[in-house]
Amino acid sequence: MTGITDTTTIGGAGPADDGWARTWGASPHAPIDAFGPLPSFADTTLRQVVRISGGGRQVRLRVTNEYGTAPLVIGAARIALTAPDGRITPGSERVLTFDGKQAVTVPTGAPMLSDPIELCTPALSTLSVSLYLPDAVKSPTCHAMGVQTAWTIPGNCVDAPTLPATAESLPLQALISGMDVRADVPLSTLAVIGDSNTDGSGTTPDTNRRWTDRLAERLAERGGTAVCVSNQGISGNRLLNEGLGEAALARFDRDVLATPGLAHVIVAIGLGDIGVSYAPRDGSGPSPEFLAMFPGAPVTTDDLTAGYRQIIARARARGVRVYACTLTPYEGDEIFSPEGERVRQEVNEWIRTSGAFDAVLDFDAVWSDPARPGRIREQFHAGDHLHGNDAGCRALGDSIDLTLFQ
Repeated sequence: MTGITDTTTIGGAGPADDGWARTWGASPHAPIDAFGPLPSFADTTLRQVVRISGGGRQVRLRVTNEYGTAPLVIGAARIALTAPDGRITPGSERVLTFDGKQAVTVPTGAPMLSDPIELCTPALSTLSVSLYLPDAVKSPTCHAMGVQTAWTIPGNCVDAPTLPATAESLPLQALISGMDVRADVPLSTLAVIGDSNTDGSGTTPDTNRRWTDRLAERLAERGGTAVCVSNQGISGNRLLNEGLGEAALARFDRDVLATPGLAHVIVAIGLGDIGVSYAPRDGSGPSPEFLAMFPGAPVTTDDLTAGYRQIIARARARGVRVYACTLTPYEGDEIFSPEGERVRQEVNEWIRTSGAFDAVLDFDAVWSDPARPGRIREQFHAGDHLHGNDAGCRALGDSIDLTLFQ
């Protein structure tokens, strides 16, 4: 059966994946009550737009019901090249099938890959994915806060060339978690596991201004060896403990190591562990409701470095090179504390000097204000002294040495 399971890579560059590489990703998680209820999706078409990184001649979609509490019924599915506002490029429409069938039921708690389809997709193409959902979806698996708009349309409108007047926007992604491509040249994938600064919080929605987007643009522009970028950031995510989404250590095998074509991993997580666990609890910091979403005792430098070593060991067991980003400044945000800043500095020193990683991406040096090293430069943060704006994320993407990804 061609539409059930992911394949994994052994030894990098994807030989075990028969040429497939993940060109776009969004880490799935359960619905988050604090963000409000999701629609039921009954008798609804869900249309989503994604920009892929690397191009190819064949495409397949990864549908996810991993946090669903009942089987997910898909009545019809389409994919097409598109403009960011959802208009379909004429002639590019393709029917998605699963084991040759246009309708499929995805089991509770499972993902499913579509059959491959022939579709020429240049690097950095924008694609539209439309799923018709005839029945209500219980506990829709989603990816919140990914700065990408989706739309819901009443009825079966998977073949609508433009968004009808009945379309309603939905500020998240749901029920899809990956897009893979296969080309006539070797492809590999760089997967990034991170938190909100990887997910794109603080950037302009629907403009692909995350630092991973900028990295994908630079990789596409340089030519030569084709490397795709799969963004596996989750806003509010932590390395060691559950926060918004499962901890990075818990989801690493699924979201990173199971990536088709995997050859490189960037680790860009840990600041949330520090910031939230040391956040002021005297009324001057975050609300008790916010802090309640992030259980656990304050983490130590040793706790975090042990977590990084676990990721390094698991990545290298698959023959994958692993790089680390230093943790960015956050003084001025409500979660800041002197105790947390001390741990951040210690962790960054370990990342820079331990030699544990294959290379270090010094994001702290890119963003740090020379006059106040604990703060992000004014022109780089999104107003909260924690998240990068468009310019800040571009600076991170521009700072990365492309020779790491050959």
